[in-house]
Amino acid sequence: MTSATARQDGDVMAEINITPFTDVLLVLVIIFMILASIAVPPGFQKELSSDLNRKTIIDNFARVIDVTVTRAGAISVDGIATTNNGLYAAIANAVAAHERAHLSTHIAIVADADAKYDAIVKILDAGRQAGDDDAGFVTR
Repeated sequence: MTSATARQDGDVMAEINITPFTDVLLVLVIIFMILASIAVPPGFQKELSSDLNRKTIIDNFARVIDVTVTRAGAISVDGIATTNNGLYAAIANAVAAHERAHLSTHIAIVADADAKYDAIVKILDAGRQAGDDDAGFVTR
């Protein structure tokens, strides 16, 4: 009787057991997580001096430069309507007026959801040309 044997290739098949390697990596990840939480300095803490009137500070930041853009593209700066051509001058005047009065020169953009994107870009550009990079969007 002849027995049928499977033909064996001469190539050696090497298998790697990655379980110990995975265990080592998980232990290292845990160690790094613990070290990262220890090494991070505590949050930035700042105390305002007691001689400052907090209401004045809040009022100062409440008086921002309001720029409103409607769906139709009408733009107003601090409640005064302006055109696209007069936008740069209006924002420059508003920034200068707020700087003279020592108020916040933050530009708060209140735009309709359907307002054109180029109007928003022009407002940001006008603020930058006026020397004010502090702008934000007001959401409801």
